[in-house]
Amino acid sequence: MTNETSDPRDEIVEHLGSLRAFARSLTNNAATADDLVQDTVVKAWSNIDKFQAGTNMRAWLFTILRNTFYSLRRKRSREVADVDGIMAGRLSEKPAHDGRLVMADFRNAFAQLPDEQREALLLVGASGFSYEEAADMCGCAVGTIKSRANRGRKRLAELMHLEEGESLEITDSATVSVVSGKPAA
Repeated sequence: MTNETSDPRDEIVEHLGSLRAFARSLTNNAATADDLVQDTVVKAWSNIDKFQAGTNMRAWLFTILRNTFYSLRRKRSREVADVDGIMAGRLSEKPAHDGRLVMADFRNAFAQLPDEQREALLLVGASGFSYEEAADMCGCAVGTIKSRANRGRKRLAELMHLEEGESLEITDSATVSVVSGKPAA
């Protein structure tokens, strides 16, 4: 295959296809296989002085790939998967000033709403009254209260530049209920 005067690094490229096929069979994932092959090539390149000229380069590379795969697998078995970020969320704490800044923005936006929308949001959201109770208090139809609360929430989201489905980082349950439409806890 290779003569002893040539650089063994030149031979690494010849085996990339078979390395990728082997990595793919181990990982069942193309992107992970590519990462594994890359790690293998980096390790082989940086440890080329340990390769014995005249021996089987392909077997040496496959051994590096296999050992790398099992090392990563062992490492990952000790890691905790936190795909949705719940664990990290429990470990981190937002600075207190963030809540105050968001609350100030909320107050400014809330003050810009028409009186009827503020009233509906305060009654239904912050105070926890049902739409029917709020309608009785305001002397209007239930549908009118629902409409005012809905328009108020939409306008608050616009004023605060919130994307659809984005929540506020406010810990005050009454304020959250005004914006989200869910009863205060």
